[in-house]
Amino acid sequence: MFKNILIAGGGVLGSQIALQNAVHGKAVTIYDISAEAVATAKKWVASFKDLLVADIKEISDEQAQADIAKITYTSDLASALKGIDLVIEAVPESLDIKKDFWEKASDAADKETVFATNSSTLLPSKIATFVDRPDKFISLHFANIVWSHNTAEIMAQPKTESDLPTQMENFAREIGMVPILVKKEQPGYVLNTLLVPLLSAGMYLWYHDIADADTVDKTWMIATGAPYGPFGIIDMVGLRTVSNILQAGTNPDAQGMAKKLKTEYVDQGKLGTESGEGFYKYPDPTFKQADFLK
Repeated sequence: MFKNILIAGGGVLGSQIALQNAVHGKAVTIYDISAEAVATAKKWVASFKDLLVADIKEISDEQAQADIAKITYTSDLASALKGIDLVIEAVPESLDIKKDFWEKASDAADKETVFATNSSTLLPSKIATFVDRPDKFISLHFANIVWSHNTAEIMAQPKTESDLPTQMENFAREIGMVPILVKKEQPGYVLNTLLVPLLSAGMYLWYHDIADADTVDKTWMIATGAPYGPFGIIDMVGLRTVSNILQAGTNPDAQGMAKKLKTEYVDQGKLGTESGEGFYKYPDPTFKQADFLK
């Protein structure tokens, strides 16, 4: 049913979503707000292609290269939306930015086009107020490193038509994802409802100078056998995103954490894996080195 897919936002996660769709036979267009942003999206797709091929042995480099060569890129939203079956919005986690995008998309999209948001924290019912077709609006949330951490959380809102969650479940399977049907609206969905308390606890220890990031991650990884600690995960999520989420909170600690993150990391261009440096330096972070857990 969903063949022609528009990914709105070609950042770290949007580019991964586009790549995942492309290598599973979907016709993919990436839209971003400027020629510069589009050029960056192309670089992200190319870099993630190498990671996907390394992780998914069934997909050859030649096949992946051929698939991503078919991806269309544009900064013209109106033309990008023509003939699109499904829009997956992956713009920054800001209600104002999402409002601006969805109002413009509503004006330009074909009437049968289905809308989905990849928001990780905002409820679909809140975003649905910005669209002209709330019955065709739903959340479809992907985790970072889409092909490896391949959950697709599907969360309807009260006005979503009854058969759309099943359609999205089928679509998720078509692109190699494991659909996670969320029974009712929940801030943070399933994944982030579980994950955020861990990251918040790590941030609390760091912010109050109880333990540094390395110590927090080392403790968690040794004690649980997890491949990442809270700060390795925060680097993957992106420090800008984490700072924005904290800034939206009302807890005084959250405001302090957001300010510290912004001042010491975001304003210094240390955005996490996307910039090559966050709490760790990439592509060879210390938490992956053999002696880190000793």
